[in-house]
Amino acid sequence: MRPPLPTGALLRRLRLPLGSPLQILLLACSFALAAYAGVRLLSGDWFGVVLWVVGAALLHDLVLLPLYSLADRAAVRGLGAAGRRRWAMYVRVPAALSLLLLLVWFPLISGTVAERYRSATGRSADGYPARWLLITAVLFGGSALLLAFRLRRATKRRPPAAH
Repeated sequence: MRPPLPTGALLRRLRLPLGSPLQILLLACSFALAAYAGVRLLSGDWFGVVLWVVGAALLHDLVLLPLYSLADRAAVRGLGAAGRRRWAMYVRVPAALSLLLLLVWFPLISGTVAERYRSATGRSADGYPARWLLITAVLFGGSALLLAFRLRRATKRRPPAAH
């Protein structure tokens, strides 16, 4: 049987890894800010906010997650069949960023809130679909350039074939 630990050793053993006092203070401030934002958000139409959050979670989990998982699996399989499976990240990253931009700016890209946007800002919402397509093209083009650069650098580093 082990002898009982002195109180100081017991406290050292039970001490939680909380970090520095500055980290604890920042964590407390972030919780306070989140609580304030939650109270302000839910003060008006709390049922609408809760319904929107639950609906968005269900839409993501039941519709969007299976769709982009299937698209990712198809891209990886296609690249794997060509022997280029490691190129998948050069497709995944620009696709994810493009879809994130589409998700955030969908009302303006689709034109469903064009009149409301014009009345609120005094600006036209006409250019959003073209800008999103241009940003998507730049993302995929930049990814293709990065892949080409890395492939070129990898071929330069290869030792010459011995004949």
